[in-house]
Amino acid sequence: MRKKLPGGLLTTAMGILPHTDLNAALDAAFSLDVPFWPQLPRMSYYEDMYVQSSEKHPGIEVDTEHQRITLSGERFYEEIPLYFEEVAEDPHFYELSPKYSVAFNAFMERDLSSYPCIRGQSVGPVSFGLKIVDENKKPIAYNDEIREFMFDFMAEKCNAQYRQMAAKNENALVWMDEPGLQMLFASFTGYTGERAAADYRGYLERLEGPRGVHLCGNPDWSFLLSELDLDILSMDSFTVGHVFSLYKNEVIDFLKKGSVIAWGITPTLTEELNAETMKTLAKRLEDVFRVLCEQGIDMDELLDRSWLAPSRCCLVNPDRTKSVEESFRLLNELAGYLKEKYHLI
Repeated sequence: MRKKLPGGLLTTAMGILPHTDLNAALDAAFSLDVPFWPQLPRMSYYEDMYVQSSEKHPGIEVDTEHQRITLSGERFYEEIPLYFEEVAEDPHFYELSPKYSVAFNAFMERDLSSYPCIRGQSVGPVSFGLKIVDENKKPIAYNDEIREFMFDFMAEKCNAQYRQMAAKNENALVWMDEPGLQMLFASFTGYTGERAAADYRGYLERLEGPRGVHLCGNPDWSFLLSELDLDILSMDSFTVGHVFSLYKNEVIDFLKKGSVIAWGITPTLTEELNAETMKTLAKRLEDVFRVLCEQGIDMDELLDRSWLAPSRCCLVNPDRTKSVEESFRLLNELAGYLKEKYHLI
């Protein structure tokens, strides 16, 4: 049985940060209750989440000059025999190398034992499979053989990261960053919803640690809440909370089984951030909580199964890191206010 995640409005954030200064990024990550290792694509293309997950995948070609990743089908089949030989010989084969994440290694050098939980992330297999294309510009998710291998490969990458982090803190979590799940059931993807759902359930069953998904879009919430055995779901409640709350029965069932929702509540886009205060955001979140409590969940139980986070990552602000760091500050202020109001501290 998987261990229940701690709750009580703990704060965390998405992995992707706009920083080019590693120490400043780590300072931001460690300012929250559940620190995470940051992904810093502006500092290096190798810090991009897709590039990181592609390390040692047969057939993958990373073009740093043009910042793109492709998979050669011919190379894939040529490299498969050597791949299995290396996996058998190297127990650390799936771990991120320093080349592919300076930030991960810097994070792991810290003393992580005192935190209620620590968090990592990996791009999810659906997003990876839809993003990476072969030499014919076809997403690898459409190739049955390569897709099956890729799901296994991604699970092993996630498990390797989890084992490293769990050695530093037994309450470790690696969640999947899955922007592609918003397109999962769209017929135009060329990857049927039924097949994708079965693949994803099988993928989650391979994971050794808590099962978590983060996404900023507006997917099929019923599928995520009811059809996947998730321990945590991280979502952008600032933008799509009004839609998410329509699935109140699924949300309540999800929380009652002990799973956690990370409510992305403080905006990171400068214009949205400037229009809000801690009190307006508190009201926005409490309005959603009130709807759920009216449907039969106890507020204490809801709070115990909730985390707080910024609404999404953001790399587009002209002020670079200022708005994101302000969102983190506002998040801590909001969490402190709500924890005091509901007697969690």
